[in-house]
Amino acid sequence: MAKITRKTLPEKTSFKKTPPKKAVSKKAPAKKLSSKPKPSKAKPSKAKPSKAKPAQSKPAKSSASKPWTAAEVYEAFSRFRKANPEPKGELEHLNPYTLLVAVVLSAQATDAGVNRATRALFAIADTPQKMLALGEETVREHIKTIGLYRNKAKNVIALSEKLIAEFNSEVPRTRAEIETLPGAGRKTANVVLNMAFGEHTMAVDTHVFRVGNRTGMAPGATPLDVELGLERVIPSEFMLHAHHWLILHGRYTCLARSPRCGLCLIHDLCRWPEKTA
Repeated sequence: MAKITRKTLPEKTSFKKTPPKKAVSKKAPAKKLSSKPKPSKAKPSKAKPSKAKPAQSKPAKSSASKPWTAAEVYEAFSRFRKANPEPKGELEHLNPYTLLVAVVLSAQATDAGVNRATRALFAIADTPQKMLALGEETVREHIKTIGLYRNKAKNVIALSEKLIAEFNSEVPRTRAEIETLPGAGRKTANVVLNMAFGEHTMAVDTHVFRVGNRTGMAPGATPLDVELGLERVIPSEFMLHAHHWLILHGRYTCLARSPRCGLCLIHDLCRWPEKTA
């Protein structure tokens, strides 16, 4: 009967209960892993500072140069007038028609270069009819020293034809009509209206654009911005010659690369931070 002690077998069942405990211990590290993604949720917050970058452009606007006063603008053009009472455009021409042709040819070319080419041309063709009689090939030969001369020769013939057909061979006296002519844009129209007809227009070429922005008198991102800005601030009594004064100032004093600040008539009024005078 002493063999009844074999009932100690229940101890084996106790070993079966231990494995579940081990399984629970495995889940514990899994919870630790799940806790790691939580910091990753904070990463989007790093992108928030980047949204504040546009605010940096606001100080740039406020740091713009102080606008010119009406008295300063008047003083500047008074000096220009005193130094050169009757400024003249440097494009040679005989009448409104040859002025129109010269301005069309001057696109992406120097006035001196245009003058060399047009002296002989205008001597034999100073009207739309005479220009048509020459023909495109002959016009092209006369202006072949000018950049884009092939396309410009076509425009000269085409605008001459249009003047004869639609404007009784006369140069129109409105900006809108001049802009309909081949090769003519807003700047061309402003030059012709000012020089041929005495209109108070502001032709903005590369020199006027530079002077308007560099001096701070009429800053603008486009030629039209500068044109309208100058028309707003320049007194009417100066407008007839204003664009010539500014062109000449930009061409001979306020140079693009090495401005001659020491010779500038308006150096004390100029807002350019890099001026040397």
